[in-house]
Amino acid sequence: MSTGSGAASAPAPAPHDTPTAPDTPRRRSSMFSSLRIRNYRLFFLGQVVSNIGTWMQRIAQDWLVLSLTGSSAAVGITTALQFLPMLLFGLYGGVLVDRLRKRPTLAVTQIAMALTSLALAVLTLTGRVEVWHIYVAAFALGLATVVDNPARQSFVSELVGPGQLQNAVSLNSANFQSARLVGPAVAGLLITGVGTGWAFLLNGLSFVAPLTGLLLMRARELHVVERAPRGKGQLREGLRYVAGRPELIWPIALVGFMGTFAFNFPVYLSAFADDVFHGDAGVYSMFNTLMAVGSVSGALLAARRGTARLRLLIVAALAFGALEIVAAASPALWMFALLMIPLGLFAMTVNVTTNTAIQMSTDPAVRGRVMALYMMVFLGGSPVGAPVVGWITDTYGARAGLAAGGAVAVLAAAVIGLILARVGGLRLSIGWHRGHPQVRFVPRERQEALAPVA
Repeated sequence: MSTGSGAASAPAPAPHDTPTAPDTPRRRSSMFSSLRIRNYRLFFLGQVVSNIGTWMQRIAQDWLVLSLTGSSAAVGITTALQFLPMLLFGLYGGVLVDRLRKRPTLAVTQIAMALTSLALAVLTLTGRVEVWHIYVAAFALGLATVVDNPARQSFVSELVGPGQLQNAVSLNSANFQSARLVGPAVAGLLITGVGTGWAFLLNGLSFVAPLTGLLLMRARELHVVERAPRGKGQLREGLRYVAGRPELIWPIALVGFMGTFAFNFPVYLSAFADDVFHGDAGVYSMFNTLMAVGSVSGALLAARRGTARLRLLIVAALAFGALEIVAAASPALWMFALLMIPLGLFAMTVNVTTNTAIQMSTDPAVRGRVMALYMMVFLGGSPVGAPVVGWITDTYGARAGLAAGGAVAVLAAAVIGLILARVGGLRLSIGWHRGHPQVRFVPRERQEALAPVA
């Protein structure tokens, strides 16, 4: 989802894959420019189908757990089990990805996830499903994700090259969130019409699309990165690489806090749909669909931007946290539902800006390990955060749980924003511009030059 040492308002540097003159201006790219590349187009189309199935399964899985147990904490446990493997093994997945060829690796992970969904479909359709079956399926899916996520993130640069990386990352996010417009709606219809098992079945079959796309790609058109040789200390090497770069470690820390406490939407939205507004699966699906509308808008806006600014990351995180607090106090269903749109927009801005800045600031030789660390922190925080926010939601109510998540996001964004400003040699400047107050970060030297002479 910067320049030198953590400049909070500077654009990400030119990708390591190719040298670019430092003074070369960045031009705003066409919103869909990376789709002109055949291999990426095949990848994109395959993901459209698979992502719709993924969102169908997410909604069906959360609602099935809630139906079987009546507990938001149980939904949180399911989410935690799905992301626990990323927390435990995510870094090792990154080491493997840097050693392996990305395309065959992705084929294996897609097959594994398809089999998991089909097994859950059989259990549900035959009426034998129990909560522990869903827990096991969630954990198995998480194991496949340990390798799939960093491989998929790294594979994008091989599909499009450095020049289209920002655009392709943004379109991937738009793809995933566009599926969120369709998947939850279809899942709601299936759940209320024929049952959750059919959503699991269709998700399992949807993996045929990305597998077909991988098989049809032209290997000679890939921007293949030299694989890391097998050796000792590669995990420590990746950690040292990130630790020495503020423009990597602090954005990762921020999305870690947000992913752990603020992005637990399965817990929050299912509780609001069921306990606060006394709705059914259709209301839960509506919340997810409206959030997807904002997310798609955020991703498409990111696709038009030519840079990934850390200043934008901090502002978006602050806005997201504040909106969660406002949503927690919303008295009416329609008001809460409408707030899902800007929440989705700012959440996606945080995700895309972080992902893009990290990929463009990372040497391709260690990109798998860096992206694995990013995904481990972002997704792996859920095993810690989901049960906690589920307990808060069950004990103190859905409003308290959502407000607590928003407060964590605001506090983390404020603190990390100040750290990045200090590391980047920036200071807060308060003044007037065209008759309006203006608050911004400026370089220390510039602020000193503007200071009045005694």
